Amino acid sequence: MKAQQIIEWGEPLQERECDTPEPTGSEILIRVTSCGVCHSDLHLHEGGFNMGQGNFARLADMGVELPMTMGPEIGGVVEAVGPDVEGIEPGKSYVVYPWIGCGECEHCATGRDIDCLTTRPLGTRRDGGYATHVICPDKRYLFEHGDTPVDLACTYACSGLTAYSALKKHARLTAKDHLVIVGAGGVGLSAVMLAKHVTDAKVIVADVDPEKRSVARQAGADETFDNSQPQAAEKLKEMLGGGVRGVIDFVGRPETASFGLDCLAKTGKLVIVGLYGEALPLALPRMPIFQLTIEGSYVGDLQDMTELMELVRAGKVPPIPVSTRPLAEANAALQDLVDGKVSGRQVLKP
Repeated sequence: MKAQQIIEWGEPLQERECDTPEPTGSEILIRVTSCGVCHSDLHLHEGGFNMGQGNFARLADMGVELPMTMGPEIGGVVEAVGPDVEGIEPGKSYVVYPWIGCGECEHCATGRDIDCLTTRPLGTRRDGGYATHVICPDKRYLFEHGDTPVDLACTYACSGLTAYSALKKHARLTAKDHLVIVGAGGVGLSAVMLAKHVTDAKVIVADVDPEKRSVARQAGADETFDNSQPQAAEKLKEMLGGGVRGVIDFVGRPETASFGLDCLAKTGKLVIVGLYGEALPLALPRMPIFQLTIEGSYVGDLQDMTELMELVRAGKVPPIPVSTRPLAEANAALQDLVDGKVSGRQVLKP
C-alpha cells in the first residue's frame, strides 16, 4: 500500500510504501476511495496547537509518534475482514467513523468514544485515510451512505459530524432566535445546510471573505455579515435589533471568539469549535451577570453519526461544494487550505 505520511513535523508529506495490513479479530481492511482534507490536519501536520501566551501544545508530548498518516474523513470499499467479523461484505462502500476510543472504558461502552481518555482516532492517533488502505477496528464504525456519492459522504465523518454536534448544543433555540455561525469554510457550510434539522432559529453567517459569504447565502443562510468591520458585534446587534442567544465559532481565534461573545444577549451561549489557537481575554464578572455560557465542541459521538447518516441516506442534506484531487497532491491541498483558497471541501483520491 501507499501512504502520504508526516515524517518530520511541519515538513512536506512524503509518499511511502508500506506493507498492506491484514485484518485480525474484528478488524476490517478498507481500500480508501476518498479522504477529505480537514483544517485540523494542518495542526497535526504542524505538530501541535497554539495555546496562546507563548505556549505550544506538542503532539509528540501527547504520545503521537511519527511517521503518521493523516486523514479522518474516510470513505472506501471493504477489501478484507478479520475472522470475527460477520455481516460485512467485501466490495461494499462505507464511510468510516474515525473517532475511536480504547473500546473498554465506560465512555466507549456507551458509544461516547470521543470522551475516552485514551482515544486513538483514525488520522490523528492511528493511521488514517491519506493512503490506499486503512484498518477500521470494528464494524460498528462503518456507515452506509446510500445514493450519496462517497466523495461527498466521507466529509460527513468529520466536517459534517462536527457541525451537527455543535448545532445540537443550540437545540433550545426557537424560531424567534438568531443563530450566528462564524466562519463559512467547509464545517461552517455544513452547519448552514444542517441547521434546519436541528433548530428553528434564523441562521446568520459571519465571515470576513465576501466570496464565502456569497456561498453561504447560496447554501441557505438567512443573512450574512462581514465581521471584519470596526465594532462588528455592535453593528450586528443593531441589524438584528438586539443580541443573540446562540453563536458557533468555527474559526477559534481570539478575535472571532470575542466577536461571538460580544454578540450574545443575556443567557446566550457561545460554542467554540475552531482550533486556530491562541488565548481569549475574558471579563469574568460579565459571565455571571449576564448568565453567559461558553462551551467547547469537538466532534460527535456514534449516536450523532447515526442520526446524521440517516439524514444523508434520506437525501435531506444538501451537498457542500467538493473538489477532488489525486492523493499525490496532498501537500498542495494542505497549502491551498493554509492560503484560504478552498470553498467547501477538498477530497483526496488514491
